[in-house]
Amino acid sequence: MGKVYIVGAGPGDVELITLKGLRCIKEADVILYDRLINRELLSYAKPNAQLIFCGKLPNRHAMIQEHINHSLVQYAKQGKVVTRLKGGDPFVFGRGAEEAEVLAENHIPYEIVPGITAGIAAPAYAGIPVTHRDFGSSFAIVTGHMKEGKDDSIKWESLANGVDTLAIYMGVGNLPYICQNLLKYGRSATTPVALVYMGTFEEQQTVTGTLVTIVEIAQETQVKNPSIIIVGEVVSLREKIQWFEQKKEALDLLKESVV
Repeated sequence: MGKVYIVGAGPGDVELITLKGLRCIKEADVILYDRLINRELLSYAKPNAQLIFCGKLPNRHAMIQEHINHSLVQYAKQGKVVTRLKGGDPFVFGRGAEEAEVLAENHIPYEIVPGITAGIAAPAYAGIPVTHRDFGSSFAIVTGHMKEGKDDSIKWESLANGVDTLAIYMGVGNLPYICQNLLKYGRSATTPVALVYMGTFEEQQTVTGTLVTIVEIAQETQVKNPSIIIVGEVVSLREKIQWFEQKKEALDLLKESVV
């Protein structure tokens, strides 16, 4: 019997994977990897490791979840070390728990290796802390990709009134609906909002607005997924501590001066 490691690859910056996660990549006979991982991580795999892409796009999956589950079980039964490499953290909207359930049902040895989730890392790279003594002492991670027929499962009233900072995943397509509900249940119209596209990757871009203006701004700037939506007063700190963009600008200026 082999073993399966369900590994969080982190949000994108290749250096943000954990040491244990990197070891699991290096030791794997088979790696099943998702769309949003940094492909550079695969260069650490053994030369003879089998690399299997099983990423998902809206309405288009390279491998359906049931096939992924079956593959994890079958490769482990062949005595292989299997690393299931998932973007961010496998237990934060990553379906890692579903895969662990299947492994447990089939008596397959497995371990969960947590990763840095985008809801914390992307705003950090945009200069936005999700908590701050002066602006926010509570923080919630929310799905913005509502499952069909289950929109009401999100407790908007509690989120609007009871949590200082919201990190909303997969929500750009539902941005008008999200803003409408937060406003409907009492969140201030002037609440700052940020959209962070491709957080921690070199392509990272950030736009900001308020609950009233962000939908129009997102349309004008054509923000798309993968993006994290950050709602809360902490967004106002970005103007002062947007270190990642400043670093990129400095590097660009250096390159120009060299040329």
